[in-house]
Amino acid sequence: MNVQEIAQRIVDNVERVIVGKREAVQLTVIALLCEGHLLIEDVPGTGKTMLAKSVARSLGCTFRRIQFTPDMLPSDVTGVSVFNQKTREFEFRPGPVMAQIVLTDEINRATPKTQSALLEAMEERQVTVDGVTYPMKRPFLVLATQNPIEYEGTFPLPEAQLDRFMMRISLGYPSAADEITMLDRQQFTHPVTTLEQVVTAEELLRAQEEVKKVTLNDLVKEYIIRLVTATRRHPDVYLGASPRGSIALYKTAQARAAVEGRDYVIPDDIKALAMATLAHRLIISPSARIKNVDPKAVIQEVLNSVPVPGVRVRAR
Repeated sequence: MNVQEIAQRIVDNVERVIVGKREAVQLTVIALLCEGHLLIEDVPGTGKTMLAKSVARSLGCTFRRIQFTPDMLPSDVTGVSVFNQKTREFEFRPGPVMAQIVLTDEINRATPKTQSALLEAMEERQVTVDGVTYPMKRPFLVLATQNPIEYEGTFPLPEAQLDRFMMRISLGYPSAADEITMLDRQQFTHPVTTLEQVVTAEELLRAQEEVKKVTLNDLVKEYIIRLVTATRRHPDVYLGASPRGSIALYKTAQARAAVEGRDYVIPDDIKALAMATLAHRLIISPSARIKNVDPKAVIQEVLNSVPVPGVRVRAR
C-alpha cells in the first residue's frame, strides 16, 4: 500500500477545483489519513465548501452539508425516531451527520446545545438517539467552517469542542494569477461537477492503517512533549495545549511522513504541523489579549525557542 501515491491522487484531483492552495489541501488529506476532523476558519467565498465537496467526490464517499442556524435543533443533526403506524414501531430516520464526509457550514451560528450534538459523533464515531447507539460508517470526517470576522449572532465554540478538531486551517485569498485561472475554469461549468473518484473508501481505510505503522524516534516524541509543555508554561497563555494536542501532533506527523514517502518521522514534520494542530487549543491570558498577542505568534515563539533534537547548541 503506497500512502504517498494515494495522497497524491487525492491532492491532484482536489487541486482541479481549489487553485493555488496546495498546503491547505495537503493538510486536509493528512487529517483524512489520521481519521481526524478539520476546522476551516476563513472569510466567505474562499472555497471552504468546495474543498469539502471535492474531497468527498475524490473518495466516492457519501457527503452531506449541514447549514447551521440559531434555530437548529440537535435532532436536525443526529436524526430522530419516528413512529410507523403500519409496523407499530419506532423507526430511526438518520440525520445528515450519518454521512462519511460531513460539512458543517458556519458551525458557530448554532446554539451550544446543537453544537454539542456533534461531540459524540466526532469523538466516539457514533450517535445515540432515544437510548439506541448507531455507529458511523468509516471513513468519517467532519469539516467545519466558521467566519472569523462576523461575530454578531454567533456562539463561539467552547474549548472542549475546539479541542476535538485535529487541525484548524485557513485558505486565504488566491493570488492574482490563481484567481485568473479560477475565472477561466468556471467559464462554462464549475470544475467540481466534473470531478471523478480517484480513490476508493477501501483504499483510504488501508492507507489509514499504514499510517499508524510510521515510527517515531524517542527523541522526536520528547520534542513533541517539550513543544506542548512550552505552550502550557508560556507567560502569555492562560491555558496551553491539552494531551489531545500532543496526540494530534503525533498522528499528523505520522501521516505527513507517509505522504512524503517516509516510514519515519523527522523534526521537520513536527514543525510543519505545530501551527495547525496546536494554535486553536491555546487560550491567551486577558492581559496578553490587551496587547493583541495571537496564539499563532505564541506557537512560532515556542518553535523558535525549543531546541530541535539532534542539534547541538554552540556556546557563545
